[in-house]
Amino acid sequence: MQDEKGPQGLSESEAAARLKAEGPNLLPQPDKRTVLRIAVDVVREPMFGLLLAAGLIYLLLGDHEEALILLAFATLSISIAVVQETRSERVIDALRDLTSPRALVVRGGRQRRIAGRDVVRGDIVMLAEGDRVPADARLVSCNELLVDEALLTGESAPVRKMAASGAVVAMRPGGEDLPFVFSGTLIVHGQGRAEVTATGPLSEIGKIGTALGGIDSAPPPLRAQTKRFVRGFAIVGTLLAACVVVLYALTRHDWIGGLLAGIAISMSMLPEEIPLVLTVFMVMGSWRISRARVLTRRAAAIETLGATTVLCTDKTGTLTQNRMSVAELRVGDSVYRLDGGTSAAVPAPLGKLLNLGVLASAPDPFDPMEKAFHALASTDSDWTLEHGFGLSSELLAVTQIWKSPDRPGYIVAAKGAPEAVARLCGLTPDETAVMRGSVDEMATKGMRVLALAEGEHEGPFPSSALDLSMRFAGLVGLADPLRPEARDAVRECRAAGIRVAMITGDYPATAHAIATEAGLDVREVLTGAEIDGLDDAALRAHVRRVTVFARILPEQKLRIVQALKANGEIVAMTGDGVNDAPALKAAHIGIAMGGRGTDVAREAASIVLLDDDFASMVKTVRLGRRIYDNLRKAMGYILAVHVPIAGTALVPLLFGWPLILTPIHIAFLEMVIDPVCSIVFEAEGEESDVMRRPPRDPKSPLFSSGLVVWSLVQGILALGVVTGMFALAMSRGMSEPEVRALTFVSLVITNIALIFSNRSFSTSLLTALGARNLALWIELAAVGSILAVILFWVPARKLFRFGPLHADDLALAAGAGLGTLVVLELLKPLWRSRLAA
Repeated sequence: MQDEKGPQGLSESEAAARLKAEGPNLLPQPDKRTVLRIAVDVVREPMFGLLLAAGLIYLLLGDHEEALILLAFATLSISIAVVQETRSERVIDALRDLTSPRALVVRGGRQRRIAGRDVVRGDIVMLAEGDRVPADARLVSCNELLVDEALLTGESAPVRKMAASGAVVAMRPGGEDLPFVFSGTLIVHGQGRAEVTATGPLSEIGKIGTALGGIDSAPPPLRAQTKRFVRGFAIVGTLLAACVVVLYALTRHDWIGGLLAGIAISMSMLPEEIPLVLTVFMVMGSWRISRARVLTRRAAAIETLGATTVLCTDKTGTLTQNRMSVAELRVGDSVYRLDGGTSAAVPAPLGKLLNLGVLASAPDPFDPMEKAFHALASTDSDWTLEHGFGLSSELLAVTQIWKSPDRPGYIVAAKGAPEAVARLCGLTPDETAVMRGSVDEMATKGMRVLALAEGEHEGPFPSSALDLSMRFAGLVGLADPLRPEARDAVRECRAAGIRVAMITGDYPATAHAIATEAGLDVREVLTGAEIDGLDDAALRAHVRRVTVFARILPEQKLRIVQALKANGEIVAMTGDGVNDAPALKAAHIGIAMGGRGTDVAREAASIVLLDDDFASMVKTVRLGRRIYDNLRKAMGYILAVHVPIAGTALVPLLFGWPLILTPIHIAFLEMVIDPVCSIVFEAEGEESDVMRRPPRDPKSPLFSSGLVVWSLVQGILALGVVTGMFALAMSRGMSEPEVRALTFVSLVITNIALIFSNRSFSTSLLTALGARNLALWIELAAVGSILAVILFWVPARKLFRFGPLHADDLALAAGAGLGTLVVLELLKPLWRSRLAA
């Protein structure tokens, strides 16, 4: 342990030397990737590389329109990825700012206000009410010092501090009467003088920051699945394109034409719309979730919401309101529970107890418990505080002596630990035992219990509160009340198959009481001390059944989350303090409180509840499930629609027919229909059973076998219809431009039929048609208008190399599309069970 430096503190030269040797009181700057390096890493991914390569090929061939469109999508996707990577590193900066408040230190016998970053080990710091502690330090002296350590421990009430007596071993945050204060915590009452023992990364908050920087967020499962799908799609498309080039060149002796045909096949199979669809769904999903007062910081978390199996929630400020309030009053055999923090109906003898609590508190309190008394009672403003006795190691009680102008003598009021007040009042062992029974009963309900005493005094003030004549007045139970909406939110989560677990730094009795009141399935309470005695395998076994974790340290929160993940759970973690940040980042979905939460927690989280409303999580889960359902519909459509597009480009080569689709036709299909359809599917309403089914299996693929087979069935049927129209046009002796026009119109209409078929997996077409989806009708109007321009405006028709079509031709194409939809609706019931998300 560092020796005390005395009243002189360090000299300026000693402080400068230590600052140079040990570094500033900041977290170390992590190695950051440059924007260029991040961009290079992103481009190396197959989906982005394919987009860029395709764009460059078209640029070299002179197809500037197609090249620019592909390059624009590639640039958009890369930009989004770069922004997300860059934002993820801001958490360390937020933590660094928190660890560097201004500090009042003693240097060379003089007090100086310096920047927190300049505090060094061995400095003597002066602490007062309202100060943020600049570094970990050992208390040399203190007077009635109470510290809010919720950022590090999660405890809802401030903890009492005592000065060190001689050499003491370094201790962790949490608990009463410790001789240490910790960086980032807040002084809520009293004063103190402390010697700095650890700064920067060696402080408790610094250790959290170091752990946070070393946590790698798990890659989103959906992103990994689509990456594999795109890679497989690209490989098949590349091989097929190569075969087409060779086949065309050998059968038609035209290598340039073969190259163009190969490019057309590549475009028809290149799934460049998948990153676009993911982007649209994540952006629109973030917007929809924001309407529920929830901010999505990392859009990838949206995909995981529907798979969440365990929701790990903090207690303070999440399930509870993060404020102390008077919950119960006891005077003799009279017991009164306060509901909603109001004292309007409190009986007179118990109401007197509230006034006594105000008299035993500071006139202008900073302590949350003293604020609770002031919120419910008041004293005459003419009274004056004449004298007081603060907390001491000998007597854990506060005693204050007041003077009233309309009565002789003084009024004495005291509050403190029940044992201390019993001693102050001289209670007999039997009376103390009765009081102890009441205290224990209140403690099991999760309350912080204070005893109050009253008395009168004449003459000069004594040297000790123990010399006053006091009478025991009663007990007051204070609690951090449950949020009104928390119980219903927990119930809905459980109904949706989501297990709710509470992880808190508070005491087991308090945690058990709040968890029971909130409706959690409380089987047992596991404490941090017990977790320390478990290896990883044993902890994994415990977290399968335990729903309440108490007296948990930051690294233990992280272990709990990692144990749940090792069990195959998809973990969402809520929190608001610095101590929650590592677990927030390690969880699949980190959820921070936006109102009372710290910057560190918000930066580490994927989602922020803007109004700290736990019930918002239920809405978010519902939206997450809807988004995932609709994403599967969109992906199924994308897979289905590529079959007729690719087939229409390939069939003419196999049968010796003229080429129908060129890059501009495929570009029209890809860049008009597919992106708009992604918006259509995103706007679809939720399935009727969205919150009545359990979370989907985290290991279930987005492209399940049922979805893939059903998509191929749809695509093959559509290809058959389009090929039939192609053959019919050829048999009718139509010219090549007319054949191309009729085939293309048939392809567009059958694609629209695929959109309607994929709108819902669980309802009929008639029900789906009745569901409101404005985006669908806007899309149909847009596609119909563009198609009309292409068919009937001569310059556009020449650009697409179409011939004129007659009314009977258009009716035939429309009938083919309608027939496709009818057949698919007849087949859908056979696949419905395999399509369930």
